[in-house]
Amino acid sequence: MKPTLFTPIGFSLALIFLSPPLLAQTPEEKGLAIAQEADLRDNGWGDQTSTMEMILLNRHGDSSKRTMRSKTLEVQGDGDKSLTIFDTPRDIKGTAFLTFSHIQGADDQWLYLPALKRVKRISSRNKSGPFMGSEFAYEDMSSQEVGKYTYKYLRDEPCGDGLTCFVSERYPTDKFSGYTKQVAWIDTAEYRPIKIDFYDRKNALLKTLTFSGYQQYLEKYWRPNKLDMVNHQTGKRSIVNISNYQFKTGLKASDFHKSKLKRLR
Repeated sequence: MKPTLFTPIGFSLALIFLSPPLLAQTPEEKGLAIAQEADLRDNGWGDQTSTMEMILLNRHGDSSKRTMRSKTLEVQGDGDKSLTIFDTPRDIKGTAFLTFSHIQGADDQWLYLPALKRVKRISSRNKSGPFMGSEFAYEDMSSQEVGKYTYKYLRDEPCGDGLTCFVSERYPTDKFSGYTKQVAWIDTAEYRPIKIDFYDRKNALLKTLTFSGYQQYLEKYWRPNKLDMVNHQTGKRSIVNISNYQFKTGLKASDFHKSKLKRLR
């Protein structure tokens, strides 16, 4: 299954299929095939951990920083489980965010707030809200399963650094999604997400997420070192620098239980 944007992104972002994308006959079939191929290429990593620095910038360029740790467990047959723990600044240290992604139906998400000493469940109706004051929404933090969208291939085009990308639209199936559609650029060589445009409920361009600094792990899995989310409507920006990726660390489903959120260190 797909990693989250923070594992990623996500992010990851597309996706099992049985025939090459070029054999798909309609734009919808080809869009789905591209997503399935990306998913197939990113299957089998098991679990992963990473460390992250999040930089929040307002429209005037003022910034604040946060540091986090991320853990993700790949779940065969369903969406992945992910856990993000904040270490700094001091006023949010110990805040923890847990997500159980699902291929069908609403994801389960919980946020532990140490100042209140309670675990808050994130309602499916509130998934479009900002995650910890960033330009990432709660729904962006879930693994991007193929079944969460319908697809439409648009074109191939150059996408920087000598790459060519498939450009496809994808439409969320969740009626509570904050997006009407997303336009994704997926490179044709390795099926990595390069850029995603997010359109709001009025079908206006809301945000753009770019992925950069890709490195390959275990001779198969590509992960970016930087996520850059720009909100075109507010002028705000959130940058996530990711380092120290580790795979197959022995994480288990029992490591991802909401009853443990209050005891995390």
